[in-house]
Amino acid sequence: MSEAAKNLIIKHREIVEDDWTVLRLDVAEGEAALDPAAVAVPAGKVIVPLAVWLAQRDALASRADLGVWIASDERPETLKGELDRFKVVAVDFPKFTDGRGFSIAYNLRTRLGWTGELRAIGDVLRDQLFSMQRVGFDAFATRPDRSIQDALKGLSDFSETYQASVDQKLPLFRRQVRVATQPGSGDVGAGI
Repeated sequence: MSEAAKNLIIKHREIVEDDWTVLRLDVAEGEAALDPAAVAVPAGKVIVPLAVWLAQRDALASRADLGVWIASDERPETLKGELDRFKVVAVDFPKFTDGRGFSIAYNLRTRLGWTGELRAIGDVLRDQLFSMQRVGFDAFATRPDRSIQDALKGLSDFSETYQASVDQKLPLFRRQVRVATQPGSGDVGAGI
């Protein structure tokens, strides 16, 4: 895989070059977990784990280009009142079967009022993108072993949605104008 392919994301329905670095605290099996207070945060545009932000808040607060990422087992409410400090908020999907990130994104948009870039990171696949955008994601760092061009097509897999969500406040039945029909015309719902 080329180096350029590693730095591409989908943002606002376009494939763009990613100039952010996601700081991971991955440790090998059998090793002790890293202390978030002792992790060195590199210069430049960096998206730090929530644990690092909480442990180093005072030192990181003055940085202009800072983002934070939330693990699927963390609560976005932890950032209440501090979201305006970040340029990007990312939600990590540790595996594609873990759907907790959908709820985190929905809560960030609806309950916490986050209007900035909301990025899906981790095990992000094409099949998830349409539903991810429905709950408020507008940027996607897809798995590097998959085609990002193919993943982009996943944002337009469906032309209509039934349910209300972040991207469509009204359910389909509220968006469609129904013409009243006469009883006995064959319309089962006539006259209701």
